[in-house]
Amino acid sequence: MPDPMPTLTIAVLPGDGIGPEVIHQSLRVLDTVAKKFGHHFEYRFGQIGATAIRSTGSPFPSETLELCKTSDAILFGAVGDPSFDNDPSAKVRPEQGLLSMRKELGLFANIRPVQTYPALHHLSPLKSNRLKNTDLIIYRELTGGIYFGEKKSSADGQWALDTCTYSVDEINRIGRLAFSHALQRKKRLCLIDKANFLETSRLWRKTIAELSLEYPEVQTECMFVDNAAMQLILHPAQFDVILTENMFGDILSDEASVLAGSLGLLPSASIGTGPSLFEPIHGSYPQATGKDIANPIGSILSAAMLLESLGLMEEAQSIKEAVDWSIQNGFVTKDIDPVNFYFTSTIGELLCDYMTNRVDEAVHKANIQIRKSTII
Repeated sequence: MPDPMPTLTIAVLPGDGIGPEVIHQSLRVLDTVAKKFGHHFEYRFGQIGATAIRSTGSPFPSETLELCKTSDAILFGAVGDPSFDNDPSAKVRPEQGLLSMRKELGLFANIRPVQTYPALHHLSPLKSNRLKNTDLIIYRELTGGIYFGEKKSSADGQWALDTCTYSVDEINRIGRLAFSHALQRKKRLCLIDKANFLETSRLWRKTIAELSLEYPEVQTECMFVDNAAMQLILHPAQFDVILTENMFGDILSDEASVLAGSLGLLPSASIGTGPSLFEPIHGSYPQATGKDIANPIGSILSAAMLLESLGLMEEAQSIKEAVDWSIQNGFVTKDIDPVNFYFTSTIGELLCDYMTNRVDEAVHKANIQIRKSTII
């Protein structure tokens, strides 16, 4: 067993809806990693979203901000609550907590890996032959662009204005992250823009072209966003690392998410100037709250990304291998198999059992009772 590492502090923000349920399974997996590899993780819990509004009046209390700033990493569940969605007069909303966290922590880069599993190809709207070998990652700039630009509308409601602004520094800082990651993968990077029309896109293209000279091993190409949206459907396996601005990244990452077959499978990371944030891409899914049917894989794989960010590569790989085994053997939640499904808690237990060699790799579904506890 490796020598024990110093205690790593993880801010845990379960949030709303299914957030606490999937986070609980992620912590079970992290506890298994700690025991297996001789680590110690200290969890420090904070409030965010609707739960925070109800107890403090703020969707992102100052206490939660301080907790995040003084932790090594942040594991986040989800925010959102129907009671706020159905109240148009609500001035404070759960989603504002996530935006405040991104701003306060300087989280400028959103990273979304998209990997398909052959056993789940039937769930994707694409044919299996189009999905083969799809394994890409999207780097989306998170704090600039049209979402954060100046906004105006006329008093008579006849016109409105949104401005899109980017600086070379903003482009360079996420560009370096994307190029560095490309070096660890297939050494291919695709910048997606609309440089035939947009001045900001032309700045992106010029800046990335200059930056690419520092990474001669990486094959760099550019693609217009409309073509990229089409190519993600026609031939997604052509992409390795995708780099793009805020709005394009928002749209394309959601489009790419359907390739895997379920939103519940996909993790993400947000990187900035301080501690990084890790979260599944799904929302709070209030319809499933408390039913033990939510898919915890996106959150568990987010925990794996968290470990990778802290340099614990073998530990993260052990989680990924357990997830692969679970999916390959059909141990999945209701969103993937509405008939023969396993509970959220059962999936977490199975993954922990597999990681500690308490489940044989060749185990068959018949060995484990559907929707019940594991074979242990």
